[in-house]
Amino acid sequence: MNAKTVLPAVGMTAVSMVLTLAVVVMWLGTAMPWPVALVVGLGIDGGWLATLAYERRLAAQGDHSTPVTAVGWSFGLIATGVLIAHALTEESAGAWLAVAWLPIAAKALWLVHGLWERTALTGEALDAIQGIQQEARDEAAVARARLRAEASTEETRLTAVTQAGARVAHVQARTADTLSRAWSTLETAREGEDTGRALTSVTTRVTPGVTPRWELPIWGPTEPVSAFALESAGALTDDALDTLVDQIRHSETPALSYREMASRFRTAGHSASEVRLRAAWKRVAA
Repeated sequence: MNAKTVLPAVGMTAVSMVLTLAVVVMWLGTAMPWPVALVVGLGIDGGWLATLAYERRLAAQGDHSTPVTAVGWSFGLIATGVLIAHALTEESAGAWLAVAWLPIAAKALWLVHGLWERTALTGEALDAIQGIQQEARDEAAVARARLRAEASTEETRLTAVTQAGARVAHVQARTADTLSRAWSTLETAREGEDTGRALTSVTTRVTPGVTPRWELPIWGPTEPVSAFALESAGALTDDALDTLVDQIRHSETPALSYREMASRFRTAGHSASEVRLRAAWKRVAA
């Protein structure tokens, strides 16, 4: 994996060094002996290689030195400056300026290679990261599917509830309309001219001289029972009722109220109409 970044950096460095050495020898060779120009070129390339080697050694140890990095970039800038100065003195300056950036490009490639090494991971770590990412994608996909299913179910439920509510409302409206028409019919019949005669046939007589009310059919032998038979069987006299009410009223201190007395009176099994019981209370409490 390191070859993807180290090989371009090595190739760019070699090309820039050869180009720098050639330019220095050709350019300075006209003004000084070529061995001196060769030494200058080798000095620039040698200083660059020395600082690069030291930077690589520190990087292998997990360390970093800012002064060494600064010196390395200085040699790169010197080499670039030499190339630019040579290009400006030549007739075809554009061609030489086009390759003047090679030393800076080489330093940049070594910087990229260093960043690659500091962020490189082992195969096991990469596999673990891929597994975690795949698991996260799977969970997200399942969650999205669950949300879509719940949304669809809720939409179906709301649609069913709405339709059922609409049907109920429709039935209630029809029922209300039917009842309204029935009450209207009854009101019309009640306000009619012969309503009294019609009602007399099924209720107590309300109009003299009309057909008497008809009786419901009676099945089997019957024996009439007096309306006051139950009360007259065990009816209390007024004096006895007054005495009993007074006893119940003063059974507690303070005296009981009418409602409490009436409740205890009937709970005890006594029988008397509400009118007689209230009259006896008024006589006793007076």
